[in-house]
Amino acid sequence: MPKRILIGTVTSNKTDKTVTVLVERKVKHPLYGKIIRRSKKYHAHDEQNEYQLGDIVRIEETKPISKTKTWAVKDRVTEGGVQAVEADLEVEAAGN
Repeated sequence: MPKRILIGTVTSNKTDKTVTVLVERKVKHPLYGKIIRRSKKYHAHDEQNEYQLGDIVRIEETKPISKTKTWAVKDRVTEGGVQAVEADLEVEAAGN
């Protein structure tokens, strides 16, 4: 049986050798016919801790590595990264 391969976005890399990957899929509602998004998070094995937040990665199903981890990161599709937004707020004095 072939191994399943999914594509998703890294949402957390805080744990050692593990990343959390958010996989979204679009399905048609059975009654109303509207296309809706369904998402699920998977824990994937990342041996070298090389994947960062925002990266789009390909994960592959493997034998169980731990209680919740049965996927391994295969490769990076596109490099993301979290952008820091600097707040530039100029507050005028209300008592002019």
